[in-house]
Amino acid sequence: MALVTLDKRGRQPATSEPDRLYRELARKLLASLASGAYKVGDRLPAERELAADYAVSRPTVREAIIALEVQGLVEVRVGSGAYVRRLPGADDIPGFNITAFELTEARLLFEGESAALAATQITDAEIAELEALVDEIADENRRAGGTEQADRAFHIAIARATRNTAVLNTVEELWRLRSTSPESALLHAKARTANVKPVVDEHTAVLDALRAHDPAAARAAMRAHLSAVLDSLLFATEERAIAEARQAAETKRARYAVTES
Repeated sequence: MALVTLDKRGRQPATSEPDRLYRELARKLLASLASGAYKVGDRLPAERELAADYAVSRPTVREAIIALEVQGLVEVRVGSGAYVRRLPGADDIPGFNITAFELTEARLLFEGESAALAATQITDAEIAELEALVDEIADENRRAGGTEQADRAFHIAIARATRNTAVLNTVEELWRLRSTSPESALLHAKARTANVKPVVDEHTAVLDALRAHDPAAARAAMRAHLSAVLDSLLFATEERAIAEARQAAETKRARYAVTES
């Protein structure tokens, strides 16, 4: 297998591999914008329509729209859709970075094995550190505008417990890309705004498997956790849209109640 060199922003050379579907779609949408099919301020077809028109999945559409959003070509308005913010110029070429979905898939592969190896090496002191970090995750979740520093520290501590510097460096790099790759950072920010937070029970399951020094259980718990993260990323925008729709409905009902009284 050929090695792929990434730049500091997590971007791959355009000819390093066959295009993923979302990249093909992003290029087609960019060409559509350049052709004059849409004007600034126009709303793009709904995600569901684009998926049907181009015979791709809705997650593929979402990744393509995020690639255009990062470049400032479209603006995504929650609950309304994607609107043309500016038309592409001759120099506009999609500069694809690592997406949140690609990154989480990689984490699922690496961190599952990291947890399995850590289960054979971890000490009581490291277990105690992880217990404290699970409590910190719960505290961060309760705070408005809280960060996810404890979540990162939890995963890095597990990688450190493998006693394998290569594993630790790999997991640290994956977490670095989470915030430095524009597409990944944007979708994670959307998820946080949609109130998608680290799930304490999932981290506790990983901790329990490590405490039992059970590699298979640790691998399974970590993979289950990161699979759930993938699901959360897929539905982050929908969850926020649903919440805002409910809030709007409640506000409207309250206004009508005041009028009727």
